[in-house]
Amino acid sequence: MRKLQCLTVDDENGAHMVLKNYIDRIDALAHAGQCYNTTEAINFLHKNKVDILFLDINMPEMTGLEMLKTMTNKPKVILTTAHSEFALESYDYGVHDYLIKPIPFSRFLIAINRILAEKVESPQIPEATLQTNTFLFIQTSQDRVRIDFDQIYYIQSWGNYVKIHTGNQVYLANNTSKEIEDQLPKNQFFRIHRSYLVAKNNIDKIVGNQVYIKKVILPIGASFRRLFIENFNK
Repeated sequence: MRKLQCLTVDDENGAHMVLKNYIDRIDALAHAGQCYNTTEAINFLHKNKVDILFLDINMPEMTGLEMLKTMTNKPKVILTTAHSEFALESYDYGVHDYLIKPIPFSRFLIAINRILAEKVESPQIPEATLQTNTFLFIQTSQDRVRIDFDQIYYIQSWGNYVKIHTGNQVYLANNTSKEIEDQLPKNQFFRIHRSYLVAKNNIDKIVGNQVYIKKVILPIGASFRRLFIENFNK
């Protein structure tokens, strides 16, 4: 299981030491780095994948809340501050939790357990995101091949490869399912099973725990069904 990458942002070294100690005690977490001001943090986020951002509010140059105003694609944000007066305002920025310093380890655990619970309950289907491409390039054993999104019926995991099923043929790509999924528009392609991604526009019908695409019947995994149906009906 990939550990969740955590970035701590605070102008006080003591705060970093406390949070890093807490992070190191949780097997599901990894400390990705620490920044001492918001400008440094923004630059770090541009270059690194971060899952959880521990963000102090009161910092020089730009406050934590001002930083949040500039961000369009935020990780999970947990605010850390010695002041409680910003608690209500902070939730207008979509923060996940609000921790008051000095932060007890038990309260830190509550915030982390909420995030871990969300990952279990919502494993695979993310929110729709802006997608500008209408095609992807895959690497086969011989060539790089362009496939338009509207040609794809479904995608099947095949060990360390994927099979991309189109109306005309099946491509065996030297990619993982996750690598392909990250390139697809999230409001058009849904994961219904650990082994299958399906194109919404090519689904003929959904019956029980099965999806029908042309003459193919694909299973809907139990852990994916609720989110698949919810997103399909949007």
